[in-house]
Amino acid sequence: MILVTGASGNVGTALLARLYADGVAAKAAYRDPRTTAQVIKSGGLAVTLDLARPDTLGPALDGIEAVFLLGATSPAQTTHELNMVEAARAVGVRVVKLSVWRADEGLSPIARLHRPVEQSLVTSGLPWTILRPNFYLQNFLRQPSIREAGEFSVPLINAPISFIDIDDVAGVAARVLTDEGHDGSIYDLTGPKALTYAEAAEVFSEILGKPVRYVGLPDDEARAAMLSRNMPEFYVDALIRVARAYCDGGAETVTSTVSDLIGRAPLGFADFVRQNRNSFD
Repeated sequence: MILVTGASGNVGTALLARLYADGVAAKAAYRDPRTTAQVIKSGGLAVTLDLARPDTLGPALDGIEAVFLLGATSPAQTTHELNMVEAARAVGVRVVKLSVWRADEGLSPIARLHRPVEQSLVTSGLPWTILRPNFYLQNFLRQPSIREAGEFSVPLINAPISFIDIDDVAGVAARVLTDEGHDGSIYDLTGPKALTYAEAAEVFSEILGKPVRYVGLPDDEARAAMLSRNMPEFYVDALIRVARAYCDGGAETVTSTVSDLIGRAPLGFADFVRQNRNSFD
């Protein structure tokens, strides 16, 4: 049985769908007991688990062989995930941790949240695997202005990025959780090609048949824009620092890891736009 933390998030939801489609026994972990009850009522396997409360972790791990570990992004994320590492060590279960691109270099606040958890796993004595995906394609789905105004704005990044689709991350996670031979491995996950935001705008324009432009915002404008959408201040500041870290390069590397592990090429940017055209057109 596999326990999936972060089950209500984008990656967790996609991972559960993949495991269920493959006939793999998996249990979804939710912090809200009402969500747990709804899932169980509909015939699913679920458990209430709060990474901030270590007393909930031991019972949730009963009968579990592997854990997919992902806590919510917050100043307490490191502490919460370390709680799970400790609970997993107490019962000896395998851990597959979803981390972030170049987490070991600590280039951004988000990377620095993940790095201590990676280090703890390496020295834990547990079987572990770490996944480090690059920027998610699904971030573009948070840009209603593509449809409304023919533009999208994010903190300024000039360099190319090898964006990856969340379903491909879930596909890798499912493979690693269910196959042998991945213990002690760190996998860098990317899409098939690196694009600048300006090049991404050109792809949008071509597929949607209308002009779409990229607006790279200076830090102060980006911060104001994200805060106006009621994004948490910690998350806003972290995203701006991510943009600073990769403004002139560092996220353009393309790896073959996705195709090596799941046997097909990762989704490209143009196909992502086509698949989600209703969200952009």
